[in-house]
Amino acid sequence: MQGDIGVIGLAVMGQNLILNMNDHGYTVVAYNRTTSKVDDFLAGSAKDTNIIGAYSLQELINNLKAPRRVMLMVKAGEVVDAFIEQLVPLLDAGDIIIDGGNSNYPDTNRRVKTLESKGLYYIGTGVSGGEEGARFGPSIMPGGSVAAWPAVKAIFQSISAKTDSGEPCCDWVGKDGAGHFVKMVHNGIEYGDMQLICEAYHFMQTGLGMSADEMQAVFANWNTTELNSYLIEITADIMAYRDDKGEPVVEQILDTAGQKGTGKWTAINALDFGIPLTLISEAVFSRCLSALKVHRVQAETQFGSSTSTVHGDKAEWIDALQQALLASKIISYAQGFMLMREASDNNDWDLNYGNVALMWRGGCIIRSAFLGNIRDAYETDSELTFLGSDDYFKAILQRCLPAWRKVAAKAMESGIPMPCTTSALNFLHGFTTARLPANLLQAQRDYFGAHTYERLDRPRGEFFHTNWTGTGGNTTSTIYDA
Repeated sequence: MQGDIGVIGLAVMGQNLILNMNDHGYTVVAYNRTTSKVDDFLAGSAKDTNIIGAYSLQELINNLKAPRRVMLMVKAGEVVDAFIEQLVPLLDAGDIIIDGGNSNYPDTNRRVKTLESKGLYYIGTGVSGGEEGARFGPSIMPGGSVAAWPAVKAIFQSISAKTDSGEPCCDWVGKDGAGHFVKMVHNGIEYGDMQLICEAYHFMQTGLGMSADEMQAVFANWNTTELNSYLIEITADIMAYRDDKGEPVVEQILDTAGQKGTGKWTAINALDFGIPLTLISEAVFSRCLSALKVHRVQAETQFGSSTSTVHGDKAEWIDALQQALLASKIISYAQGFMLMREASDNNDWDLNYGNVALMWRGGCIIRSAFLGNIRDAYETDSELTFLGSDDYFKAILQRCLPAWRKVAAKAMESGIPMPCTTSALNFLHGFTTARLPANLLQAQRDYFGAHTYERLDRPRGEFFHTNWTGTGGNTTSTIYDA
């Protein structure tokens, strides 16, 4: 019996994807560099399945049907390149290498071109949902060599999560690194969502003095509203979890957050493309700030804690906080889709934003109720620039705005840091303001650097310079890039 697909890498994600494929009737060949892990897997969770163990790359390839499909579930970066280098001499024209890790999309661009020049195909696919999603149905975001999609479509769509109507949370994203780019943005939105929830928790705990039980009830209730989502659901579960002494485990955890790089990549790409991804960037910086634990402890001894109690009706504040969280969450997704549109235009990917929302509707970490509404918004207007301009989301933002401002103002007044909540609000204020003070900024740039400016009373594209001091002369610098 020959395998339908080979998987390299038997960490938890790799093992669970293999078991998922096996459940759906596919014969999988499993390989790991440390071959003892193959034995452990076959004797453990893969026992009594059709999974085939391989103890070398040659054995892996020999056990696969043509065209051979080999999926890498290994650490991004040099490890992926090393495996590709070892696999290429063993493969035939038309065979496919699939990278299921969180690779940086320029690496995927490069690998697609290199392998296609050798007659091979390459797919870079984002896989979201954690270990549970991998086992029972993740969100899968494939991109790369377009000709390879028919050879993996049935496998990927069968093992992926499904929407309530049975649609697979997997579809072709686009050529080259499009799949990994969309997964990167997914992870950036995930950073933003998590930080927003943490800020709501901080406001309730520090400002309102609420217990873990009280906050658990709030998050559980929020999960029955427009905020219904995987991250709200697990936050309610976390608040309810107790140690053997009956204490909330969450309160025993050191307040320093880790990160693996995809959020940072999202922020860097936003800067490169000139997209104001303010909320997600703040979420990345919040993790960086949390890591400065020793310095923060020292600073508190020097400055003292500036946090004060939030007074007033607790139920009213919780309602306001719910609205602020919902509105901020919409801005997080809106910014993410703005970045994807800019990248798609620059790379000629022709992304289908409704399909992206569908792929995130189930299985992935950022799955939430309103992703269906995002899909509807882009199906109604595929050229939608700002998600908040869609009638459904515009109505929510307008409805939530007073409460959102109230929470942001009170957080500032009470010394409760809510960088993502306030950043999202400032973005909306800026994006909906027809005239910003950048006219003064351009005057300053022209004053000290002769960088020129455009005028309100002249057509766009005409540039002017003022000799502000009378001694600066009329020579200009290069025209600014607006």
